Amino acid sequence: MNLGPDHYQAIDAAMSDIRAIEARAGVTRDSLSAMQQRLMRLAERDDLFTLEHCPPPEPGGQPHNFLYLLSEDDGHRFALYANSTAGGFSTPVHNHTTWAVIAGVSGEELNKVYTRNADGSVTEIESTVVAPGTGIAFMPDDLHAIEIKKPLLNFHLYGVGLDQLAHREYYKADEKRWAVFDQYVQHIRDARAGRSQ
Repeated sequence: MNLGPDHYQAIDAAMSDIRAIEARAGVTRDSLSAMQQRLMRLAERDDLFTLEHCPPPEPGGQPHNFLYLLSEDDGHRFALYANSTAGGFSTPVHNHTTWAVIAGVSGEELNKVYTRNADGSVTEIESTVVAPGTGIAFMPDDLHAIEIKKPLLNFHLYGVGLDQLAHREYYKADEKRWAVFDQYVQHIRDARAGRSQ
């Protein structure tokens, strides 16, 4: 990690605006869209945020990605991560149990959005590619799966930090049932150490 005062100043400005959006409008699709627009403005700072600043794991290894924790409020709220990967992986269909916003910095992340059927199975309802200049937002119960083929850096913002989410579900398609993710900790790298105290 190679983050300095300019990075944290840009991050802090974005997070201040995003907190204000939630304080003013709560958590709705419209407010998440406004948060997405603000996060996309931060993602435009390709002078500050690159794969060199936030290096991914070696290709083919485990984990497939690093989530660099850039900012998090007291109570683990408003957790912002830089998601960095060499690519070559996908996720099962899953929820977050908190709101989430993703904004593209570099590379492409295919997001497939699903609905849960009465029998517990899932049906894809749309897909979108998150890339520079684009993003996507999710309410807590929304379902999606991602596929990343090549190196990528993007921002993931959650209402509550991922390491606090003990009940995130994913769909085991081969067994046609839902399961709960293990605590999401091995991917996280705290990138706040360089911040001025």
